[in-house]
Amino acid sequence: MKALFINGSPRKNFNTSKMLESAMKGATEAGAETELIHLYDFNFKGCVSCFACKIKNSKNNGLCAIRDDLHPVLEKALNSDVLVMGSPIYFSYPTGVLRSFMERLMFPVLSYNVKDTSNEGGKILDRTIQTAMIYTMGLPEDMFDESNYEKIFGENERFLKFLFGATETLYAKNTYQFSDYSRYDVGEFIEPMKAKYRDEHFTQDLQNAYELGKRLVNKAKGEN
Repeated sequence: MKALFINGSPRKNFNTSKMLESAMKGATEAGAETELIHLYDFNFKGCVSCFACKIKNSKNNGLCAIRDDLHPVLEKALNSDVLVMGSPIYFSYPTGVLRSFMERLMFPVLSYNVKDTSNEGGKILDRTIQTAMIYTMGLPEDMFDESNYEKIFGENERFLKFLFGATETLYAKNTYQFSDYSRYDVGEFIEPMKAKYRDEHFTQDLQNAYELGKRLVNKAKGEN
C-alpha cells in the first residue's frame, strides 16, 4: 500500500507542508508506505502538447512521455494507491508548479476514445487511486463563502474523480502567513487576529488532514 504526497508550495515547513505531513502521519498509521515530494525541488514544465501519449499503440500506458526530472515522480503517482496534492492559493488557483504537475499527470490518463468501453469511457487506468487536494489560503472564512472557490476547485474534483475514481477536498482557511508580520508591508492583515485564528483553528486543520490520510488508505484497502 503506497501513499504519495505532493507539495505544490515553495515552502517546505509552513502551512501546506504541515498539512501534508499530518495527512502522511494518518496514512502511515493506517499501514501505508508514505513519501512526500516537494515539486519546487524539480526542474520541469507543464504539458507541451506533444501528444506522444495519444499515439496509436503507445507504450506509455498513461505516463507522460517527456523524460525530465518529473518523469519518475509521475511514475510513482500512477503506481500509488493514495495520492494527495497540496498547494497554497495564488490568485484563486493552486500554484503554477502544481498545475503543471497535474497537467502532466492527468492528460496522459485521459482517452479521447470515449466510445470505447474497453477503456471505461475516456480513461486509461483500470484501477482506482484514492486522490485528494489540500488547499491552504490566507483568505478569511467569511470571504471564502463569497469567493466562488468551491466552484473553481470543483473542476479539479471533477477530473480527479473521473480519471482516478475517487477524490476528496480539504481546506485550511485564514492561515498565518509569516513568522514575523512586522517585516512586511501587509497592513491589510492584523497579526494578532491572524495569530488568534491560527491558535483556535490550525490544530483542527491538522487533525482533519490526519484523518484524511488515514481515511484514504483505509478506502484503498477496501475498508470503511
